Amino acid sequence: MERGARRGGGLLAAAWRRLWERGPGDGGGPGGLARLSLRSGDSEGAAGSGARRIQGTRPFSLSAAARAILGVGGWGDNGGKQKLTLQDVAELIRKKECRRVVVMAGAGISTPSGIPDFRSPGSGLYSNLEQYNIPYPEAIFELMYFFVNPKPFFTLAKELYPGNYRPNYAHYFLRLLHDKGLLLRLYTQNIDGLERVAGIPPDKLVEAHGTFATATCTVCRRKFPGEDFRGDVMADKVPHCPVCTGVIKPDIVFFGEELPQRFFLHVTDFPMADLLFIIGTSLEVEPFASLAGAVRSSVPRVLINRDLVGPFAWQQRYNDVAQLGDVVSGVEKLVELLDWNEEMQTLIQKEKEKLVAKDK
Repeated sequence: MERGARRGGGLLAAAWRRLWERGPGDGGGPGGLARLSLRSGDSEGAAGSGARRIQGTRPFSLSAAARAILGVGGWGDNGGKQKLTLQDVAELIRKKECRRVVVMAGAGISTPSGIPDFRSPGSGLYSNLEQYNIPYPEAIFELMYFFVNPKPFFTLAKELYPGNYRPNYAHYFLRLLHDKGLLLRLYTQNIDGLERVAGIPPDKLVEAHGTFATATCTVCRRKFPGEDFRGDVMADKVPHCPVCTGVIKPDIVFFGEELPQRFFLHVTDFPMADLLFIIGTSLEVEPFASLAGAVRSSVPRVLINRDLVGPFAWQQRYNDVAQLGDVVSGVEKLVELLDWNEEMQTLIQKEKEKLVAKDK
């Protein structure tokens, strides 16, 4: 394991150097928000399918300390206004002054469900992939490598395929927001599908980095339900199209692929939002991270996360709230302030019973 960890660290460092050295010529032009690339070394983990950057740009982000030293950004001008608290946000929701809630979610909401972090050297997933001698970690999400050797990707897919993990308290909080008619949209970086398992309807979801719920033949481009190929994936087989025998690829966004069209709902969703929750994300992965600044300046933004990230670290507004620490504990505190404890327990119990019945 120690040897695997050292090897993993070297691969990650090499991957970072390669991506840093890449310029616009490597990506075929600027590409805009619709084009993505992968990079390693962030904290999003397997639940988020891999970090991505806009083509033609370098994946560089300054820490809060570095920003302060270099004079980049700064604390927002409160204009004499009193700083908002989590209690204040709960009151706004209770008084129905916030009715169009947008949520941005990252891998931090899924790790409590037991989903491991692919990029951490020495992790179970990473160690399992070493047997395939992938040249560098992000190769697993590169189309050219997939066409040559799809086996490593399907090893990862077997671990993450819907049905292997269960939603946790944070997912059910988002479901309760929907049940109460408050959820305008949930934007997730995760590819684990736990939002769907928690009962959030697909029309309320923007799965920014793709989904296992659907799959596409890489040759004839026919679409299939992802569940059709679960048996093959669980049996360590590469799924093939029943029509043309081409390799079937789940609709996960790979390096250089376009974002799902639904991602562009942000153009209307974020200006309409009257409250933004940012939960369990490093806000380092573009273009997803930039959405944190897409709401109106008058809209409260609530970060429930292990650390201060993005604008919360270097340019806070008076109406920004940061609940730091364990994600589930932060959500539990908000639920308590909302006086939704009983409703949450009822929902969780009901959904768990449904999942148990489904497994029988």
